[in-house]
Amino acid sequence: MNNRYHLMQYRKCGHSGLLFPLLSFGLWHNFGGVDSYENVKQIILKAFDNGITHFDLANNYGPPPGSAEENFGKLLKNELAQYRDELIISTKAGYFMWPGPYGEWGSKKHIIASINQSLKRMGLEYVDIFYSHRPDPETPFEETAEALIQIIRQGKALYAAVSSYSPEETVKMVNLLKKENIRCLAHQPHYSMLNKSIEEKLLMTLSDLGMGCIVFSPLSQGILTDKYLKGIPQNSRAANPHGFLQENQITETILNKARELNRIAEKRNQTLAQMALAWVLRKKEITSAIISCSKMSQLDDNLKTLNNLSFTDEELKEIDTILL
Repeated sequence: MNNRYHLMQYRKCGHSGLLFPLLSFGLWHNFGGVDSYENVKQIILKAFDNGITHFDLANNYGPPPGSAEENFGKLLKNELAQYRDELIISTKAGYFMWPGPYGEWGSKKHIIASINQSLKRMGLEYVDIFYSHRPDPETPFEETAEALIQIIRQGKALYAAVSSYSPEETVKMVNLLKKENIRCLAHQPHYSMLNKSIEEKLLMTLSDLGMGCIVFSPLSQGILTDKYLKGIPQNSRAANPHGFLQENQITETILNKARELNRIAEKRNQTLAQMALAWVLRKKEITSAIISCSKMSQLDDNLKTLNNLSFTDEELKEIDTILL
């Protein structure tokens, strides 16, 4: 599609020269071996045709673990090979991936093995961004940093990044990498209307460090959509035995908040999902929000967020009152 880059808006990632689409695409759910490859293909191609250039993975995304990378690798080879230099591809290591003492966390053994496996699954020479997926309390940060430095210097990734690190842990990792002239590009935290914890300190820390912030689960795994406003439907993520969202996480208190937020969204001529994404992107410190979907209609809905990204002071106050 010749006009794909006119359909998306882009932001600089911190103090780097790298531009991210406001909406990135994540393969955490719905793109594993248990899912329809044809559906995977159609959704990702549609995302790219609408200017989404960042595709976010991790070693253990599936299920089964690794299968999301395998599916994405197949798609790259068969459909997107000629566009490789137009894509930002990220992956991660740190959560459980394979049995035994080296299959997770932050040792150099795990991280180096993981990036090699990920590159093989995706058929790539390098990824654009490689994340330490979580800090390891049992491994010295110096060792995890050493692994990231090796990956960058070997050309297996262009940028190092972190996910789920506290502000203090982020500063520590940034400083260790900086000593070796390696940039820590970004942090990937959870941020949504229902989880605002990064506003307390992390966002300010990232801004001070010149890092980008690429947030995951901005729709709280679908709770901030119209899907659950009347309860839990049978075909939802919460009803899926392979998913991370459990039925007991969707309380009546949370559903009532979603219903009240939905009323504001309707006044804005938006769906709840569109307003929730716009709300996350209202802060200039947020580089990009990672979306995901199982249906083309959901992707179309998310993309329409870009039609209305601004809020009045009154709307923000009303939203804050609901979220207290």
